[in-house]
Amino acid sequence: MKSFFLLPVALLALTIGAGAAAEGEEGTSLEKRIQNLKREVLSLNRDLFILEEELLFPANSQVAVFLSLDVGRFFQLDSVQLKIDDKPVTGYLYTRREGEALRRGGVQRLWVGNLPSGEHELVALFVGKGPHDRDYRRATSITFEKEPGPKYLEIRIRDSEAMMQPEFEIREW
Repeated sequence: MKSFFLLPVALLALTIGAGAAAEGEEGTSLEKRIQNLKREVLSLNRDLFILEEELLFPANSQVAVFLSLDVGRFFQLDSVQLKIDDKPVTGYLYTRREGEALRRGGVQRLWVGNLPSGEHELVALFVGKGPHDRDYRRATSITFEKEPGPKYLEIRIRDSEAMMQPEFEIREW
């Protein structure tokens, strides 16, 4: 049994030794071959990640939901919860830094998933501090038609200067 396991190891050692001896000063060194192998592994890893994304979220059924904040003087976002067809799909609690990033124009990808074609309802529930530093809890919803191909939805929180209140809207891209 020992010779069965030693044979591949011995062959590998002979191959590496013969390869290094044959290359000598003329060819690439062992370190260069290792670096080339590392590059190939990284390239394969990237390709596998792309393939995994395509398999998990095929373009025909993919839905992506994004969040943006416009100005944000009348509302300080603490958390958001998303439901699609009355099923919770994600929730997120915001740190102060994340809230600042959104106020500076950042856009957050809240959720990516697969939905079958047909009509669906997205409900977003927001919790935070509203005008005069009062607790604020609001929801907004949209009914949308999922057709073959990717669907992108943006939840936008913006200030209404006229009402001095935040407005919550969902729009399709």
